[in-house]
Amino acid sequence: SPPAAVSQVTVRDALNQALDEELERDERVFLLGEEVAQYDGAYKISRGLWKKYGDKRVIDTPISEMGFAGIAVGAAMVWLRPVCEFMTFNFSMQAIDQVINSAAKTCYMSAGSIPVPIVFRGPNGASAGVAAQHSQCFAAWYGHCPGLKVISPWSAEDAKGLLKAAIRDDNPVVMLESELLYGVPFEMSEQAQSKEFVIPIGKAKIEKQGTHVTLVAHSRPVGHCLEAAAVLSKEGVECEVINLRTIRPMDIETVEASVVKTNHLVTVEGGWPQFGVGAEICARIMEGPAFNYLDAPAVRVTGADVPMPYAKILEDNSIPQVKDIVFAVKKALNM
Repeated sequence: SPPAAVSQVTVRDALNQALDEELERDERVFLLGEEVAQYDGAYKISRGLWKKYGDKRVIDTPISEMGFAGIAVGAAMVWLRPVCEFMTFNFSMQAIDQVINSAAKTCYMSAGSIPVPIVFRGPNGASAGVAAQHSQCFAAWYGHCPGLKVISPWSAEDAKGLLKAAIRDDNPVVMLESELLYGVPFEMSEQAQSKEFVIPIGKAKIEKQGTHVTLVAHSRPVGHCLEAAAVLSKEGVECEVINLRTIRPMDIETVEASVVKTNHLVTVEGGWPQFGVGAEICARIMEGPAFNYLDAPAVRVTGADVPMPYAKILEDNSIPQVKDIVFAVKKALNM
């Protein structure tokens, strides 16, 4: 049979496709947030959707995260399926009470009688030159809370499949996108572009097989890991690269199986080191069966432990670069 058609799709278009398909599929789904309707979205993720679906399904809100997140949570409690866009996740701090106290805990506190099927989505982590108040990663913040599912896509396929899964899920889902990936094209198979394509929440993906060291990352650093793996391959080091995809529930089994094979672990993330995603992975490996297979201590590569500087050269030195990953791998392998 002929090879399946593969085309290049940007993360922006993959997200747009997912929203369009789910709005069409289920009339309970609606999108709300700042500038999502008439302006086509601050990052053009919702381009064309207001024209197609109208005021009831794509709703421009006032600049009040606490207000519109609360409206969305209330709508989810009466079985609508809102997609609540934060212009950046830094602004979700205005609404964190709604996300955690109202959305995450209600199903448990109502003994399962009030599910809250809602998606909170938007760009997370560092962009470029937007300084400390617009650059932090919330994976560890939201990943800490029972009652939430937390997803962090890298590729266009991740973005589409995970957003569709999130919208269909009966639990509150926090979807942490990367602004710097929105315009990046990825190969997408014909299957991934079908209307029924979903990626199960809670499953990591091995992006590259390898035998010497396990690299685990989520969001944009997955790409950095693949670049570092290409550099190290020239020196005879074969990295296995794992794209976490989901922060909570974390697929530690895939990481364990890889560590059993490679005997070395390096975690990579854009967030701060203390209580970070990498810290959690290291602790889980330490507590589990894979610990006995480690030939060296696990190494974490993280953002610098500072509020994000504004100056470009300082920003570059505050975010993990390919050279930092290469250095960490060599440290883990005692090279």
